[in-house]
Amino acid sequence: MKKLIHVLLMLLMAASLFANGGGETTDDGGLSVGIILPTKDEPRWIQDETRFKDALEAAGYSVEILFSQGDSARERANVEALISKGIEVLIITPQDGAAAAAAADEANRAGVKVISYDRLITSTESIDYYVTFDSFSVGAAWGQYLLSKAEGMGNNLYLYAGAASDNNAFIFFDGAWSVLQPAIADGTFVIQNSDQAIALSGKAELTRAELGQIIGQVTTNWDFNTAKSLAEANLTSVSADAKGTAFICAPNDGTARAIADAFGADNEIDTYYITGQDAEKASVQYIIDGKQSMTVFKDTRTLVADALKAALTFLEGKTPVATGSYNNGAADIPAMQSEVITVTADNVKAVLIDSGYYPASDFTGL
Repeated sequence: MKKLIHVLLMLLMAASLFANGGGETTDDGGLSVGIILPTKDEPRWIQDETRFKDALEAAGYSVEILFSQGDSARERANVEALISKGIEVLIITPQDGAAAAAAADEANRAGVKVISYDRLITSTESIDYYVTFDSFSVGAAWGQYLLSKAEGMGNNLYLYAGAASDNNAFIFFDGAWSVLQPAIADGTFVIQNSDQAIALSGKAELTRAELGQIIGQVTTNWDFNTAKSLAEANLTSVSADAKGTAFICAPNDGTARAIADAFGADNEIDTYYITGQDAEKASVQYIIDGKQSMTVFKDTRTLVADALKAALTFLEGKTPVATGSYNNGAADIPAMQSEVITVTADNVKAVLIDSGYYPASDFTGL
């Protein structure tokens, strides 16, 4: 039933786009909508590309989807290329939220509506709309999961974060801190890999600068190799009594797998619990195999549908409905927030397979 609902949603949205001219081209032959994603090197963004294409092809509606490959200069060149083709709406996931402000300003000056997708562009008023998941609740879900597995006092806690250039990394970590900090303060958890986090462990609410101090020490930069190297360095620097059972707050699925591999290879680690997000196929298999403990599922079908609905609304000269707002340092940006779901071995089949998000044939051991 859930799969049918999602299919109907996509078809209805596509039919609406088609009924309003499809949006494929403007009168002068240029594109109406351009999409820029940050990299092809992470499964999450390839997945989003596929979701966009699937939704658009239902109406014969095509846009140009470009990748910035982790390069803000290339990202800006992509924006300029799409502007030159006459886009009216830009959907963009910034590689670096602050660096992308100049590109957003350029689009704004060209009369283009700018939708920040999944990651917020900061320090500019040129953002018209933000489509996102509730990032704070993602981090809170990590903390709640780890806390649910902790017994007694003195449990070993390892903290990791996304890129300091990504505003979401701060919100994710802040959400996790909101749950973990009381348990750190009362001794349930002992932080093993960040003296900055230890120094701030008495504070329930951290400023952005304080979050930045911790993230600067535990950042993976959203890079698998960086994450694994950092985890290995952390394990090398601690004694055996800081290992045993480990509780690991990992920022996304790709880094979670890399960190899990490092902890799994350490003979002094008996058991570990590790978080993640995005429900990437490789991590779903890790969860089935017992190598990753949980992931936070963010249904990209919903996010893509929300982004395209907002784009259509802008093309009609109207304003999309917002369910909240985020301050990006220059303005309060109206936002559409989608809910998230914690996935473990107990519910992975019901949430990800039975819902039609993934076919069972993609996995072994179900």
